[in-house]
Amino acid sequence: MESLSRADRRLFLQRSAAIGGLGLLGGCATAGQGAPAAPGFRAPPLLAPIDAKADRIMGVTVCLRPFRAAGPRMDAETVGDKLVVHNYGHGGSGWSLGWGSALIAVKTALAGGERDIAVIGCGALGLTAATVAQRAGARVTIYAKERLPDARSARATGVWSPDSRIALAGSVDAAFPALWEDMARKSFRIHQQYLGLADAPVEWTTRYMISDTPPAQAPDPMGFAHYGSRVGDLTPRPITVEAGQHPFAAPYVRRATFPMFNLAAYGHTLMNDFLIGGGRFELMEFQTPAQLSALKQKVVINCTGYGARALWRDESIVPVRGQIAWLIPQPEVNYGVTYKGVATVGRRDGIGVQVTGPDESYGFNDANEAPDRVEAETAVATIATLFQKQS
Repeated sequence: MESLSRADRRLFLQRSAAIGGLGLLGGCATAGQGAPAAPGFRAPPLLAPIDAKADRIMGVTVCLRPFRAAGPRMDAETVGDKLVVHNYGHGGSGWSLGWGSALIAVKTALAGGERDIAVIGCGALGLTAATVAQRAGARVTIYAKERLPDARSARATGVWSPDSRIALAGSVDAAFPALWEDMARKSFRIHQQYLGLADAPVEWTTRYMISDTPPAQAPDPMGFAHYGSRVGDLTPRPITVEAGQHPFAAPYVRRATFPMFNLAAYGHTLMNDFLIGGGRFELMEFQTPAQLSALKQKVVINCTGYGARALWRDESIVPVRGQIAWLIPQPEVNYGVTYKGVATVGRRDGIGVQVTGPDESYGFNDANEAPDRVEAETAVATIATLFQKQS
């Protein structure tokens, strides 16, 4: 969203309140008419169409979400002369829960009085753990074979999804739901500190859930844990959008508003803040836990994500494949849609188009990281039909 003057911002907020948030979407006019405006208020803006064409695909990325049925591993163990604090296995919730998870890991890491800390991994969990440890007064070195934007975390969708494949409901212990809620709330609070910064590392976005048939609850053959209702007060409730208040030629439309992470800018901000704060980065790849003995630090926070499956021989980690086709950015498209098992997100660095499948089991136990061009083009074509209906 372009910067606004104070007067324009006041009008913008008034308009948003009047129409339940639709004014957050800004953009160019398209076919169709907006909802009638109340006296003294502007009509809600119409949405700019997504230019969904295969020749606009500028890249295809694949991310393996590190799913654990029992939820993230956050215990500690002794390896040789090192205390290793584990912080991995967050499924599709790594960026969303990173800060809350880091607070728990760092508390354990610093409990013995050590103030020289090693962090393994430089993705969502590694960078947040390193930053939290720095803020607590520790000297921190990140050891990793790659840093953002090359780490797997950079291939994520980048939306607020704190319970996405976080666990199986029947496999967690009784304390986990409350622990999850604590992590989600603390993460949400810290994410809000990045709003309004240059390059918009974090901003709010809106997604339209569009259907040709009456909405129905998605099947859940895996029995994933869903805790969204525990933090329902953090984001606006999804609402039904009536005909005339959207440009889509579909009978059933709902709208939800939530935070989004522009990962190129967010990762850059986190890495810069870490280095400015005196943090060090060393390129290093670990094949076995025994190699930790080479580190001078006595306390290690292990944030290796899916890599922990091989490094720690942790067979409880199951890959969940997710592929995103990236379309050339359209600054005027700062919203997303979900339609026929395909979801989009309009980020500053591109429009992500992802097959989500009929339910969250899509991609489960699939470790193939090779991009599938056919899947990418099929997903883009599905979104294209949605906008062609406006013609």
